[in-house]
Amino acid sequence: MRGVRERFVDSPTSLGAKARARRWEWFQQAFPDIASMSVIDLGGRAESWLRAPVRPAHVCVVNLEQPTGTAPEWITEEQGDACELPEHVRKGEYDLVFSNSVLEHVGGHERRQRFADAVHELAPRHWVQTPYRYFPVEPHFLFPGFQFLPLAARVRLVRHWPLVHTPPEDRATALRVAIWVELLSRTEMAYYFPYSTVRAERLGGLAKSLIAVKTA
Repeated sequence: MRGVRERFVDSPTSLGAKARARRWEWFQQAFPDIASMSVIDLGGRAESWLRAPVRPAHVCVVNLEQPTGTAPEWITEEQGDACELPEHVRKGEYDLVFSNSVLEHVGGHERRQRFADAVHELAPRHWVQTPYRYFPVEPHFLFPGFQFLPLAARVRLVRHWPLVHTPPEDRATALRVAIWVELLSRTEMAYYFPYSTVRAERLGGLAKSLIAVKTA
């Protein structure tokens, strides 16, 4: 079963890796001058930019985790909550806000709205990606219809489904993992980003994820 997960998500030749490569192509097309931009990445990691096929002039990465302290000089790592940014981060000058698979984890409508407000305030342009709620297979747990099940069933699956990335040690951890994933619909994305183009990333003809893009 681990081989199944690698085929779909984890390996460099997986469907997920191919989708990410295509997403980077779209990103470069949307922002052809990215090499001269200052980017703030809400919820990302320095290592993701080191692997990326693009390199902005500068990237400020904001994450709840402690900074690694090993990032190159063109990447600044900040510890913080994207919904409650530190004042010195909020006052920075950025050309573009970037976020990948974070919005579904921030916790409820109020915090999603605060996240979206931060996106709009930080820079005139943005690229915000999140998995689509109505794609048949939930992307974090690789289980069909996982997002529509009762919470108790989701907790049980998180503990025992073999395709979970890191099986939790106990029920309390499984509950926390399950309850902190809330996939969004196209209507919700259009609500949070009313002046953006909401683009669908497709797999097998079905919308797999949504990307709110504002280029100017």
